[in-house]
Amino acid sequence: MTSRFNRDALFIGGAWVKADSGAVRAVFNPATGEQVGAVPEGGTAETRRAIEAAQKAFLSYRKTTAAERATMMRRLHDLLLENREELAVLLTSEQGKPLAEARAEIGASAAYILWFAEEARRVYGDTIPSPWRDRRIAVQHQPVGVVGAITPWNFPSSMLARKLGPALAAGCTVVAKPAPQTPLSGLAWGVLCQEAGFPDGVVNVITGDAIAVGQELTSNPLVRKITFTGSTGVGRKLVAQCAPTLKRVSMELGGNAPFIVFDDADLDRAVQGAMEGKFRNSGQTCVCVNRFYVQDGVYDRFLEKLTAAVNGLVVGNGQTEGVTQGPLIDAGAIKKVGAMVDDAVSKGGRVVVGGKLHELGRTFYAPTIIGDANAKMDLAREEIFGPVAALFRFSTEAEAIALANDTDYGLAAYFYTADLGRSVRVSEALDYGIVGINEGLVTTEVAPFGGVKQSGMGREGSKYGIEDYLDSKYVCVGGVGANQ
Repeated sequence: MTSRFNRDALFIGGAWVKADSGAVRAVFNPATGEQVGAVPEGGTAETRRAIEAAQKAFLSYRKTTAAERATMMRRLHDLLLENREELAVLLTSEQGKPLAEARAEIGASAAYILWFAEEARRVYGDTIPSPWRDRRIAVQHQPVGVVGAITPWNFPSSMLARKLGPALAAGCTVVAKPAPQTPLSGLAWGVLCQEAGFPDGVVNVITGDAIAVGQELTSNPLVRKITFTGSTGVGRKLVAQCAPTLKRVSMELGGNAPFIVFDDADLDRAVQGAMEGKFRNSGQTCVCVNRFYVQDGVYDRFLEKLTAAVNGLVVGNGQTEGVTQGPLIDAGAIKKVGAMVDDAVSKGGRVVVGGKLHELGRTFYAPTIIGDANAKMDLAREEIFGPVAALFRFSTEAEAIALANDTDYGLAAYFYTADLGRSVRVSEALDYGIVGINEGLVTTEVAPFGGVKQSGMGREGSKYGIEDYLDSKYVCVGGVGANQ
């Protein structure tokens, strides 16, 4: 596709360069199979040069004032909004989500950048009362240094914004590695940051061999922090690779989100939240609902209302007006979702809607509801990452909490109730980093995003999101007592 943001080069030290080998990787539209671009297959050498460029830039960028950084970031925010449509079309062409969702993602990206532009001016230190009469104690916060940012394909713009925002605000420099399925949206940030006036080397974008790039980012001592969004399995490997150099790590990993509907819930509101929490981006989000727990008294009515809503989804190419459900990212995703549905059916699950490849074929899977789900099914334990809603029954509040917490993951959870006491009890009992009460879409730049248990460590967004990009330095000044 023709776009000034569709780049076919690596962005290193402010220059657009090819891979040393000359090798490239094609980028395809998952809805049509058409090639929409090609990016260099960078590796160890290119990543090392990007890290060195980032380190060189850090030595001067760290000295910029918070106001100077905020000015550049506000310009970056404005560029995102000024080019929202072009960036959204690029995003949809390589990721597949409906244009309306892509536009919303670009808007969210801009919101994160603006939030952290403001936070740059609020990195306050402390003065601590000294136990010594002739000494003064202060705490300063300083940028950690070069940051390696590795981002996923499901939100290729906003996931990078959540990492670039706090890094740039804190005074860090960045080497970004976008996912191989969606590298174009990552490279677009190189264009945007250059136009926003960031000095050469402050932001670098590398595409290519994930293993080689990741190994260099995690082993190079110049990189002081790794931030990653992706699977728990890959996250474990990255943490292990960072151990020898004791890098700081932020990990936003897998989830297994429960969605609890109590007997006293507003069912229409619950269905609306279910559609937002399950079928956004065709079920390909880390906070997507994985398990629906519905109390006995409303199970049948909730299922009926949810079925009607799912039947109203329009599946198709994300660039077609009116489409509300795009394709899955690739053939591997289709195979995984199909296997999970087959497993559920073999273990007593009932296909209420869908349960098969959509009539459009290729990477389109029909929005699906599985009734009579049980704990023996793979989808009860593993992240589905597709448009499949599995409904489980429960009887008591205690049972719902136990079922919801029966997982190694702890990213997001949702529940619906009209009982104030229950809303307090259940929200406190759920072992998750994010809890939505009577809401299925809760992500915002002003609140901390992150999980517990094997869903990761660290938080993105909000005032807490900049903390992982700062070192705290204790300064003790002696000899300042009163003259005798």
